[in-house]
Amino acid sequence: MSRVDRALVLAGGRLPGRDAPVDVHVVDGAIAAIAPAGVVPEPEGADRVALEGRYVIPGLWDRHVHMSQWAMAARRLDLAAAESAAATAALVGASIAGGATEVIGFGFRDGLWADAPSLAMLDGVAGDVPVVLVAADLHCCWVNTAAARRHGVVASTGDGGLLREDDCFALVRALDDVPADVLDAWVADAAAAAAARGVVGVVDYEMRWNRDDWARRVGGGLDLLRVSFGIYPQHLERALDERLRTGDSVPGTNGLVRVGGAKVITDGSLNTRTAWCFDPYPGLGADEHPHGVATVPHDELVPHLRRARAGGIAPAVHAIGDQANARVLDAFEAVSPGGWHGRAAIEHAQLLRHEDVARFAALGVVASVQPEHAMDDRDVADRYWAGRTDRAFMLAELAAAGVELALGSDAPVAPLDPWVAVSAAVGRARDGREPWHPEQAVEARVALAASTNGAGYEVRQGVRADLAVVELDPLAVPADRLRTMPVAATLLGGRFTHSTLG
Repeated sequence: MSRVDRALVLAGGRLPGRDAPVDVHVVDGAIAAIAPAGVVPEPEGADRVALEGRYVIPGLWDRHVHMSQWAMAARRLDLAAAESAAATAALVGASIAGGATEVIGFGFRDGLWADAPSLAMLDGVAGDVPVVLVAADLHCCWVNTAAARRHGVVASTGDGGLLREDDCFALVRALDDVPADVLDAWVADAAAAAAARGVVGVVDYEMRWNRDDWARRVGGGLDLLRVSFGIYPQHLERALDERLRTGDSVPGTNGLVRVGGAKVITDGSLNTRTAWCFDPYPGLGADEHPHGVATVPHDELVPHLRRARAGGIAPAVHAIGDQANARVLDAFEAVSPGGWHGRAAIEHAQLLRHEDVARFAALGVVASVQPEHAMDDRDVADRYWAGRTDRAFMLAELAAAGVELALGSDAPVAPLDPWVAVSAAVGRARDGREPWHPEQAVEARVALAASTNGAGYEVRQGVRADLAVVELDPLAVPADRLRTMPVAATLLGGRFTHSTLG
């Protein structure tokens, strides 16, 4: 990628919430001026792109993705529409009837199924064809006997054929064994699709040593996104030995790839009924934990976070249930009683006690949340978190307390599209349904600002020209229109990564 060393004028655009046309001048990849249209002379030789009244906003970030999983999900059997175990098995059977010699599926949600997954059900439709089905939340896999034997997990599956949490993660990592050039091509396709939605950057929490993956991709010409990559516990010592620090640029990537946070998963998920909660889940089976699971004990989490912090790596800790969130906040306070000042995040923060919202604010902990999960999970939450859903996905209460919000998708759990997240945060509704707990909705300016990696909802002079050009005013359109916001162009450091402009 060559350095941008010429001038560009985005002429006759508008800023959100304003009608007067403006020109945005970009020089050497940064915003040099924002002025009323035609007032500031255009630099000699500048490229001029007419925006014709379209809106210019900061480029969008998805603050929580699993990029390889997202790229691979599009190439797996889609199970999202299956409303029962039997219907899921039927999709597998149809795939095998069509000639598949191995089935890898993605996207089932069994929280509300009337029937239960079983090893025998998949064996009945698949026979000796290996089948691995990954749940939409990535915390559960359903396999048949042939796949259990192939992957050496027969002893872990039980009659249900289910693998949860660490057993599931290990199998998902085994499925990632795709040749690097193939996976990189798939990721490049996903990056192009993201750029077409106004995305300029992602925070990638793939369970891999992501530094080398992204350095290789950028070295091979993938320059559509900025990437901050997470570091899982199994890689922390390597990162510390190599003196990686959060925010540092990876050499040879032209500043596109930076070190992210130390990712730790401390509980499960709602759909798998493993999110760690104070109250028990109703109606669980004998092999399920009534309160969910705590996957990292407090006396292990605290020294891990302390070790990461001492090495300059900020923590990014997965917590979904209210007990998990409370215990992670305990750990944050133990490691840094004076607070974190935005240098630590809890990923998901789906169910909270009201008193813990104040603790987020007092400790300066970022709430990295995925609003579309509320739309996917509302019925599951109403069943398994009955009587507590006023404390679920409570964006408005967090924002009102002064907690920094960072919106994301958790792709492939939800689509890598910040407009979907913004719409869910603002409207708390989808598919024509009534809003779910609308008291926890936030204004569009709050949701948009939480989707720009600190850039706010308005473009500013003197900052990097990571921009999106959209057809509608994001502060004025109804929430459902935000979901499908037309994006005319995306710029990364003043360079077009997507454009439909003439």
